[in-house]
Amino acid sequence: MTATEDVINQYERYVMNTYVRNPLVITKAKGSRVWDVDGHEYLDLFPGWGVSGLGHNHPWVTNALRGQTRRVLHVPNNYYHPLQWRAAQQLVKASFEGKVFFCNSGAEAVETAIKLAHRWGQSGPASSGAGSRHEIIAMEQSFHGRTMGALSATGQTKYQQGFEPLVPGFVRARFNDLASVQRAVTPKTAAILVEPIQGEGGVWVGTDAFITGIRRLCDEHRLLFIADEVQSGMGRTGRWFAYQQYGVVPDVLLLAKSLAGGFPMGAVVARPEVADLFTPGTHATTFGGSPLGCAAILAVFEAVEKQKLMARVNQLSPYLMRRLRELQAAVPIIREVRGQGFMVGIELGVDGRPIVAACRQRGLLINCTQERILRLLPAMTITKTELNKALTILTEVLTHRPAETP
Repeated sequence: MTATEDVINQYERYVMNTYVRNPLVITKAKGSRVWDVDGHEYLDLFPGWGVSGLGHNHPWVTNALRGQTRRVLHVPNNYYHPLQWRAAQQLVKASFEGKVFFCNSGAEAVETAIKLAHRWGQSGPASSGAGSRHEIIAMEQSFHGRTMGALSATGQTKYQQGFEPLVPGFVRARFNDLASVQRAVTPKTAAILVEPIQGEGGVWVGTDAFITGIRRLCDEHRLLFIADEVQSGMGRTGRWFAYQQYGVVPDVLLLAKSLAGGFPMGAVVARPEVADLFTPGTHATTFGGSPLGCAAILAVFEAVEKQKLMARVNQLSPYLMRRLRELQAAVPIIREVRGQGFMVGIELGVDGRPIVAACRQRGLLINCTQERILRLLPAMTITKTELNKALTILTEVLTHRPAETP
């Protein structure tokens, strides 16, 4: 029995079977490269499922965490520690004037936004006085998380099957169809929840007309514009946040994944008028805003700014898209290449899962979503040499694609 087989067997015995796992046991990682338990090296173009935006084990993040472990690991939120306000200040400076709630994950950030929307509609400035504004418009093909509120907001029934009844109060509209959103607005509507770029839904980029139109709708009807940037935030699109590509500002911004460079952290930034709807006892989390997490956030901001990583994204992403579109012209099974910055989808006319498996066998890690869309989320620190190597492997696989799913 190999070391890989042994680990897989122990998982089957002791760990809940909630993931479709690849037969890969990772024991070490650095930048855009990982190594398995048998010593094989892989180039990772989907690092940490979007968590490792700076690449694996960025030294500034690991050093910040190591230093903080010598001071204090956890401070409960009925006390203060200096790193939390500093991390919140960095987020506000990078986004918009507001206040921050720290949590532990993207789903928890979404749950926080749902509660804010209810407070806004029932007791905030937009309240009708009757407490009836509680509905949230969310998009078809969206993905917002696995907790019950976030799952109910998600616009993909495949994730919801078997968990009914869902949390009520969510109304569906079509992504990139402003008229559909307009039709969904009623006197009960409190907020519109949207990913500027749908990641899990297939890497669909919001159009200028759609995102700016949502801002106008929210202003007209006094609705909250909630931007879910759990996947697109923290520099991945070449700006700190994808909404900044559209010249609009949301009322609530949701973050997680690459926020802390690999450490589990989530955050909600809300305009002061919205944030102040929460008062002591109305919302809380035990581990949110910990000294470790905030130290990691500060290290991520410092690394992105001082190493000019967004400039790297803006320099390399046009090259990556051009190479992929040249590949599309040469490989008939590629239907479309789309994305923004280092958030890229390659839509195929065939099942993409065998492609992912074949790439892994050749030393390249990528993802497939919606069965036919290859998803690439390269680290902001990736080099052009590494991108070229990845493109070479992908070209070889797509040119000689496997015949069936393993």
